[in-house]
Amino acid sequence: MDHLLRTLATFLILLAALPLPGAHIIGGEITYECLGWTNGDPAGNSRAYRFRMFIYRDCQGGGALFDSAPGAPYQASVTVYREGQPTPVFNFSLGPPAVTPVDPNPGNPCLLVPDNVCVQQAAYSFPVIDLPVSDKSYYIVYQRCCRNNTITNIVDPGGSGASYFMELTPAAQAECNNSPTYNGFPPVVLCANEPFQFDHSASDAEGDQLVYEFCAPFLGGGLNFQFPFAFDGVAPNPDAPPPYNPVTFVAPFYSALDPLGANANINIDVNTGLITGTPQNQGQFVVGVCVKEYRNGQLLSRVFRDFQFNVTTCDPTVVADIREDARINGNEFLLTRCGDTRINFVNQSFQQAYIEQFYWSFDLGGRDTIINSWNAVVNFPGVGEYSGRLYLNPGTECGDTARIVVRIFPEIKADYEYDYDTCVAGPVDFRDLSTGAAPIDNWSWAFGDGQGSSNQHPSYSYREPGLRQVSLRVTDVNGCRDSISREIEYFPVPALLIVSPSSFTGCAPGNIIFNNLSTPINEAYDILWDFGDGGSSGDISPEHSFTRAGVFSVGLSVVSPIGCQTDTVFTNLITIEPSPVADFSYSPQEIDNFNAEVAFTDRSAGADRWYWDFGGGFYSTAQNPRYAFPDTGLHEVRLIVTHPSGCRDTTLQLVDVVPKVTYFLPNAFTPNGDSANDVFLGKGYLRGLKAFEMSIWNRWGEEVFRSEDPMDGWNGRKQNTGNPLPAGVYFCLVRYTGPRGEAMELRGVATLVQ
Repeated sequence: MDHLLRTLATFLILLAALPLPGAHIIGGEITYECLGWTNGDPAGNSRAYRFRMFIYRDCQGGGALFDSAPGAPYQASVTVYREGQPTPVFNFSLGPPAVTPVDPNPGNPCLLVPDNVCVQQAAYSFPVIDLPVSDKSYYIVYQRCCRNNTITNIVDPGGSGASYFMELTPAAQAECNNSPTYNGFPPVVLCANEPFQFDHSASDAEGDQLVYEFCAPFLGGGLNFQFPFAFDGVAPNPDAPPPYNPVTFVAPFYSALDPLGANANINIDVNTGLITGTPQNQGQFVVGVCVKEYRNGQLLSRVFRDFQFNVTTCDPTVVADIREDARINGNEFLLTRCGDTRINFVNQSFQQAYIEQFYWSFDLGGRDTIINSWNAVVNFPGVGEYSGRLYLNPGTECGDTARIVVRIFPEIKADYEYDYDTCVAGPVDFRDLSTGAAPIDNWSWAFGDGQGSSNQHPSYSYREPGLRQVSLRVTDVNGCRDSISREIEYFPVPALLIVSPSSFTGCAPGNIIFNNLSTPINEAYDILWDFGDGGSSGDISPEHSFTRAGVFSVGLSVVSPIGCQTDTVFTNLITIEPSPVADFSYSPQEIDNFNAEVAFTDRSAGADRWYWDFGGGFYSTAQNPRYAFPDTGLHEVRLIVTHPSGCRDTTLQLVDVVPKVTYFLPNAFTPNGDSANDVFLGKGYLRGLKAFEMSIWNRWGEEVFRSEDPMDGWNGRKQNTGNPLPAGVYFCLVRYTGPRGEAMELRGVATLVQ
């Protein structure tokens, strides 16, 4: 393409949702003009000034209006301070600004700006202000919150307001100087990865020396909605006095000198104000520019401008493009044909809405052929190289050209033959028969099973039988290609029958998986296994259970789908040894914690070794062991027996050791304080006892004692307190629950003897 003009493809400006702050403010500056002595009288030592303020906003998406504009919630207030004094010299409100749109297109006729880009300028008119000539600077300031919250290069952009101010220096007052004024507003949109330049120069009425530099924009106002006119409010009135704090850039990626990032290589010429650079990062970026005015080496004024660059991806406005086979040097379209001289050119140029004229031009051996249709069909004379062009909007600034190279080579034809033994498994030999006018230097074989070769005449052995689609693609020195595919019927029988296991010795029943390792073979083959014990199978790799002892030979027969056959017998392949049968009994059958020793009796058949596992690490190798269980509950007892051949069998049984509780009541006691038989208290083995309850009653049915603690006895007094009860016979009732929930009840008498 002759040149590449970039335009916007997508550009989205996200809007802050806060009510009423000046979100969408994107720049501004204040300048001044000295009108001479106040009332023309030098004796008054006062100058008359006319100040001008320009504020810029993003007007897309419903952001806050300019202050003082009709419908705006706040008036634009301007405050004048004398250096070093916190009290304003003047504070006044400005009337409605003159609002005009700013053309976001910086003058490039090939740049398309999206419809959602909108920038407005507000020009505010000041009343003429009289300021006494002073040896101190005057500051004229306007503050407002806030900036776009989608700004990329500063911290907390949605909470960062702006201060636009002008410093009127003592030297400027003495000279009745006029400040420089900028000649234009920077472009709203920059294209990522595309170099740009903008003349940010200013004009000065007196012709003073102007020096340009990047500088930090300043903060002002805040998010105080409760008191909006405070210094930290959204619209300070009066505005805060100097000095003013600069915005905080997102370090280390951005700074006042690198507002688009260090990789953008952005610079401003100190003498001309020309800004150049190549932005890399997409987003919205706050930029500050200062112009200093010097006269005879003395600084008279500085004009600050605060604005915003929006960087996004851009597409060419008009791009010549065709469907090609390859690109040459990145900008030529190459189409290659082999033996075909008729070529259909497909026009893929864009943006079509801006393409007003187009035509094709081809050099066909000394004569140019012009085609005016959107797509083109060209018949070339024969083998050779040809050039062409596709012109869009020829002769205009926003045109483009596609340079075309056509290479037509001789035809190439792929072909091959093959040979193999159809019954005995072995390699298939392939022979290339391809032809062409140019030498063939590349062969690509695909054998239909995921494997391939780059040899001209390969030999290949298939592991699996089947119908195989074998393809050959050949390429000559010109890059011309041709392909051919044929179906090969490959169904030989294996040259050698191989099975696993190759031998087996085990115990009955022997469950064996026979793995057929013979190749090639699949489900299309007829398979017959003879296991030597009367069993058979037609599976490729079957499983068979040998239930009786003996030595067995296994036969295998394979017949291919085309009738080829092979068979073999694996002599004495399987040896099955007899297996023991494990069994045992035990006594006594009823076991508890008072009688926990058990005698085990082996009842196994065909065993000569025994291994008893009682759990908890306890075991025995005796044939008929005895074992005392250390605790109650269900215990798993396992017996493993071994046949003299080494075969084993296992059995297990659950032995239940029942927990029991014993509780016995005395029939008399003597609570006379001699420490002998003073308490009526039962005794026994109480482990596991639950829900205990003992009550004692006199002959008239009155309860005289109750306890839920089996270790708590009756001392002969009513509820174990008060005076001793009279001697006699009392009735006793005991209830409790055993370890396994069994309900128990004891009745007896308690004879109280004094």
